[in-house]
Amino acid sequence: MLAVDTWLPTEMPEYAKGFMYMLGSLTASSFVVLVVSGILLAMNGPAAWSHNPAMRFVAATHFWAVQAFFFFMMLHLWRVFLTGAWRGGRRLTWLLGAAAFLVAIPTAFTGFLINGDLYSQWNAVQAKDGLNAMGLAWVNLTNAGQMLGLHVAVLPLTLSVLIGLHITLVRLKGVVPPYPDTKAPSPPRKGHS
Repeated sequence: MLAVDTWLPTEMPEYAKGFMYMLGSLTASSFVVLVVSGILLAMNGPAAWSHNPAMRFVAATHFWAVQAFFFFMMLHLWRVFLTGAWRGGRRLTWLLGAAAFLVAIPTAFTGFLINGDLYSQWNAVQAKDGLNAMGLAWVNLTNAGQMLGLHVAVLPLTLSVLIGLHITLVRLKGVVPPYPDTKAPSPPRKGHS
């Protein structure tokens, strides 16, 4: 279980060498960029996001890493769904990936809300009304401190754990092979040369 070959394999099955099997790695790489840029943003505070050119670059990197993360994650989810990635005892792996996607949505939304501009404030009020209608009034989307805490600590840590467990199970169980070819070979035609 702790062998280097399990975590950093040098050989991959032939079917896993295509681009579609890289989507999980691209999603994870985008997440690493998100975490690093997010830590830099959190360390320097909101004033630096608006006034320091270097931090504006980090904020832009964080924003585009979110776009890449969701783009690659959606493609990855479609690929694993269409190839039946839950087969062969990999159901929990697939469920952890789906749970990571569901946690990533409010993580991104709370990040959008802490921008503090008029558009994010309007969305916070509309979403707060929606949550109140569903009986989830304990989440106050107009409270910038609560959204910052959720976005910087609670949700990213939860997402990190889910992604970490997902990757661990992928490394331990391997990449799911494609569906078997069920086409029977057609018999040769007699009398034709």
